[in-house]
Amino acid sequence: MATHTPHTAPRLAPIDVSAAITCPALEVSEWVGASTPPTLDGLRGRVVVLEAFQMLCPGCVSHGLPLAARVAEAFDPNTLQVIGLHTVFEHHDVQGTRAALEAFMHEYRLPFPVAIDAPSDGAVPRTMTRLGLRGTPSLLVLDQAGRIRAHLFGRVDELLLGALLGTLITEYGSQQERYMPSLNGTPPANGCDDTGCPLPGSAPP
Repeated sequence: MATHTPHTAPRLAPIDVSAAITCPALEVSEWVGASTPPTLDGLRGRVVVLEAFQMLCPGCVSHGLPLAARVAEAFDPNTLQVIGLHTVFEHHDVQGTRAALEAFMHEYRLPFPVAIDAPSDGAVPRTMTRLGLRGTPSLLVLDQAGRIRAHLFGRVDELLLGALLGTLITEYGSQQERYMPSLNGTPPANGCDDTGCPLPGSAPP
């Protein structure tokens, strides 16, 4: 007779707001899909979801970008703003142009503006380095004060993300410490797979 292993609910971990760091400014070469390029300072007072992706990252196409699009469509942009960051660290000749990104955004109907990460002297773009991203897809959640409250790599649980976003939206002005889901992305194995594309040589969490 088969035995049933009960599902273990995710633990709730206290978030120490005083330890959260302010997200540094994005270093981008240009924006696509934005009549007025947004800035993190200009988005203060709103929760911000930043989705970092590459067009040729399987995990970005299968779950990272669809999740970001659902978030953008579910929340009032005056309360929560989704922005994309196209951060290319591989296959630059194929996916490193504005025209390619515009076509990609049109085909996938991305409902949020996307910044093109500024190139560096090496393979890894500037904002990717500045934010300490481990690969794509990566998702950052900022509270209304611009502090990083989640820094996730790989597949993100949609329900836990929704719980976190709801908590951050309602905590504005509160000085009490909140309890939020401890979110953990599911990092990919070596090389690109359907969960994401890690930076070469990056260590597992």
